[in-house]
Amino acid sequence: MRKFSMLFALNLSLLAFVSVNSTYAGKPAEAPKADIYMKAKQDVPPPDTSSISGKIFETMNSGGYTYICIDKDGKKTWVAIPETKVAVGEDISLPPGYEMINFTSKTLNRTFDKIIFTTGGPSSQHGAHGASDKMSVHGGSMGSKDAEAPSSEKIKVEKATAPNAYTVAELFEKRTELDKKNVAVKGKVVKVSAGIMGKNWLHLQDGSGNTKDGSNDLVVTTQDISNVGDVVTANGILYKDKDFGSGYKYNVIVEEASIIK
Repeated sequence: MRKFSMLFALNLSLLAFVSVNSTYAGKPAEAPKADIYMKAKQDVPPPDTSSISGKIFETMNSGGYTYICIDKDGKKTWVAIPETKVAVGEDISLPPGYEMINFTSKTLNRTFDKIIFTTGGPSSQHGAHGASDKMSVHGGSMGSKDAEAPSSEKIKVEKATAPNAYTVAELFEKRTELDKKNVAVKGKVVKVSAGIMGKNWLHLQDGSGNTKDGSNDLVVTTQDISNVGDVVTANGILYKDKDFGSGYKYNVIVEEASIIK
């Protein structure tokens, strides 16, 4: 009986210890980084899938873009399109685009609370039409005035030497197994679309791949600056079947890349 009483008392002590430590354990452990990442992704606004129309209230050109404030039923919306001739007072209709929050235009030295980037040319009552720079399933510009190398140029660039290095063609071939993984690729910059959705969009070619299916041309997004003709090594994260909405879908794209010349 005495032995039983001692065991019972010990169990009560253990329960009290667990209870006290549960109450005063301090702040809980931090959430996994994956949860933080998911929350951040949820904060990113989805692409605007509705058309944009109304009367031009204000407009300006800068950095290869035409910025238009469209008034519809008293609601004003800022839109950016490839530089196009438009006039205040015109009725205008634009295709859907991608909304950016707190976007800063360095050339205008101005921050827009919200602005929609769209690549489609406008149609107005005066018949104005902007240059529409459509994107292929493998890539293409996002509608900027950009620099581009002649398409007939023959390119041959040696493969990078890093352990995770691939040719352009290999990235297309192995896109499923390389999805969301860090990769390195060396190529010649054949096209630059700068400052689109807060990024610079580079097209890299190394001579591999097929021009017929577009697997010779890799799109890379970066904060770094490069010029057409530069031979660079891009280190970034590969994504397959990346869909930005509004018809902009890439079989393969390398994002968040650092560029080494």
